[in-house]
Amino acid sequence: MKIRNFIVTMALMFVTVFAFAQNKDDKRVMKDAEKAISTMKSYDVGLEKFFTNSSGYVVFPNVGEGALIIGAASGNGVVYEDGMPVGMADMKKLDIGLQAGGEAYMQVIFFETEDALNEFKQGNFEFSAEAKAVIVDKGASKNANYNDGVVIFAKSKAGAMADVSIGGQKFNYSEF
Repeated sequence: MKIRNFIVTMALMFVTVFAFAQNKDDKRVMKDAEKAISTMKSYDVGLEKFFTNSSGYVVFPNVGEGALIIGAASGNGVVYEDGMPVGMADMKKLDIGLQAGGEAYMQVIFFETEDALNEFKQGNFEFSAEAKAVIVDKGASKNANYNDGVVIFAKSKAGAMADVSIGGQKFNYSEF
């Protein structure tokens, strides 16, 4: 009986510690996402219309990318619906081609419709080589438009990449 109670107690402690560790990571990403939103809006005030009028968006505040012929990128983000966080997302990217370097950047993906947002949340969402991000700079959002219900904005944080490659991004979503 004592052994059984000990095992149950240890299992509960393990689950509790693991759950708090996950929440701590999510809270850090959420805090970074709010900073990324402020930073991007300060570079281009026109982004406000996308934050206000979209059905939802996902903010990846810290995407890291590196490449030498074969490239990879990864980042964690926060999914917002009606301006409120509803879940977490992660992004993985793999590509091949003439490329070298490394960089860190912020990325925001806006969903024009509920259908586009739900497709993302259901895990049926990928970007192919044809998807292009609008680089956030003063006034860049003025001419940006949705393509198939989606528009992407990116802002470089550090590093440099020379990149002529083909690949795609894959996303996973987990609801709170």
